[in-house]
Amino acid sequence: MTDDPLPHLQRVFGFPAFRGVQADVVDRVLAGERTLAVMPTGAGKSLCYQLPSVMMEGTCVVVSPLIALMHDQLRAAEAVGIRAATLTSVDENRAETIDRFKAGQLDLLYIAPERASTGHFRELLSQAKLSLFAIDEAHCVSEWGHDFRPDYRLLEPLMDAFPDVGRLALTATADAHTRADICKQLGIPADGMIVSGFDRPNIRYAISPRANTSKQIADIIADQPGPGIVYAQTRAATEKLAEALGRTGRPTRAYHAGLDPRVRARNQADFVASEDMVICATVAFGMGIDKPDVRFVAHAGLPKSIEAYYQETGRAGRDGDPAIAHLFWGAEDFARARQRIGEVESERQPGERTRLAALGALVETAGCRRRILLKHFGEDRLEDCGNCDNCLGNPDAVDATETARKFLSAVFRTGQMFGAGYVEQVLLGQSTERSLMNGHETLSVWAIAEGDEVALIKPVGRALLLRDALRTNAHGGLEFGPGARGILKGDDRVTLVVPPKRERRSRRAPAVAANPADNPLFEALRTLRRDLAKDGGVPPYVIFHDSVLRDMAAQRPSSRAELALLSGIGARKLDLYGDAFLGTIRDAE
Repeated sequence: MTDDPLPHLQRVFGFPAFRGVQADVVDRVLAGERTLAVMPTGAGKSLCYQLPSVMMEGTCVVVSPLIALMHDQLRAAEAVGIRAATLTSVDENRAETIDRFKAGQLDLLYIAPERASTGHFRELLSQAKLSLFAIDEAHCVSEWGHDFRPDYRLLEPLMDAFPDVGRLALTATADAHTRADICKQLGIPADGMIVSGFDRPNIRYAISPRANTSKQIADIIADQPGPGIVYAQTRAATEKLAEALGRTGRPTRAYHAGLDPRVRARNQADFVASEDMVICATVAFGMGIDKPDVRFVAHAGLPKSIEAYYQETGRAGRDGDPAIAHLFWGAEDFARARQRIGEVESERQPGERTRLAALGALVETAGCRRRILLKHFGEDRLEDCGNCDNCLGNPDAVDATETARKFLSAVFRTGQMFGAGYVEQVLLGQSTERSLMNGHETLSVWAIAEGDEVALIKPVGRALLLRDALRTNAHGGLEFGPGARGILKGDDRVTLVVPPKRERRSRRAPAVAANPADNPLFEALRTLRRDLAKDGGVPPYVIFHDSVLRDMAAQRPSSRAELALLSGIGARKLDLYGDAFLGTIRDAE
């Protein structure tokens, strides 16, 4: 394949140039070389197979893990004129799709790994011309990955049955170990790996102890006018949060596996189409969403791992505009995580403990969050990012080792059977009927916390649980964990991050605005986009991203030729929507 991809990039997608490593990946695909592309969310991974699919003879078979994700990508492909279809259990036009596939009338065919691995599908593939296998979310093939799917392990034998067809694996979340395993499991040579940077500079990371979670997240909603995702750890929590956050006046929905399938599908569709909705969901939500204009992602509890955190926060700001990722955590999150680790197979426990420790380091640091996040994926960044809570707030670090020893002593002296709240009362000398009955007011640890130390008691308790110096027993009482010994002996220090005092709301960082120039033409273009999306039955971002509308409002093109020069406007979109947007621009003059 010697055809230059750049003219096709401009014609189909309306982009004047490739971004990042896209050109390198596309060149390898067109040359028929097996490739693993590791690129951050929002870096344009799908273009790396969509563009070759319109240049190469035959159909590109795309394996994707979720039906919702396939349908999102189908809409986006069709919007730029790519002949695409899905073959899933919910599609009513399966017979028509198979006929189109056999007749060579498809550039892209999206399929789930469960269907792709069947003998029937392999037989179907033998009846058509294939151009490429594209394996999306390729980390699912690895047991080291955070979303292991056994059916992905059956893809290599399928692809091996068609040795002349190229293969491209894509993922945004894979550390070095997982990347090597992906190559091994999918038959990709080690030198076929292209790793882009993992940094998402447009996302502002922030991590805070959980207090009044709904109030904390409501504050984010007040500052961010666009769509948002709130991740909660249980189904009940998603519904409770959705109800509480709905009182802010923003449209809010819940999403979890326990909902009636029709309600769940409607809530997801409403969110995808909305320009300001907040959805409260379990982590099952999101991988199937290709929504570029999510302005914030909030975690109401600890994610499973740094890989999961990176992937979930990566659903914010995929359009490149500024976005927020805020994690709210509690010490009980770490206690529950350690309990779950104890329930998995023994050979998996060391790896799970390492992942939890990495999350603990991210939560505890007083330094740049992004540097720790990127280091986990093998990137050593020398400078601070300037776009996380620690870089922006300059928190102080306090040596709280002596306070931690007092806390551990109080746990020991009271018999390692009481909860954190009671231990705090003992240290602070807060007399209660319980402390009198137990005779604890005569202990040497009674009321030994004083002065500036008083404010450290609660965060020290959290830190000790996070470090596994304390654990929660079956009755909710605190007992020593393996991390206690080093602190009591003086071998390990306990450093606490003291965040800066909260500023008044008027001095907070400004909200992320789609229309920072407050341009009335931009709002008129958004209204037109909303109407066209409703008429076409597609989300507004499928028509054009906000960035395209901002360019229109700023440059005010007066002809199709001028409109075609804007990034993101390909030939098909120009034909479908060009005249309508030009008309709105003329009306504003």
